[in-house]
Amino acid sequence: MARRTDAQFHEVELLCSDPTEHEHRATTRTVDIPGLPLPTWQDITQRAYDPWDRPHLTLDTAGKPPEHTITELTNTLGITP
Repeated sequence: MARRTDAQFHEVELLCSDPTEHEHRATTRTVDIPGLPLPTWQDITQRAYDPWDRPHLTLDTAGKPPEHTITELTNTLGITP
């Protein structure tokens, strides 16, 4: 769709490099979509991860509030929220 509309498109991978923080986030989050099952910590740690095979931006969210990640993303991409 981005190509068809001549819109900017950026692939962004978010990760949390701190396993303790990642587990805490995963096990304490709530769902806001009725009927959507959340993965368990075991589901998360046992999933297969396929590394990205094309250029993309990677941001580590460990130790940062969401607002910091948003600022980092918009600054890196040179866009205003």
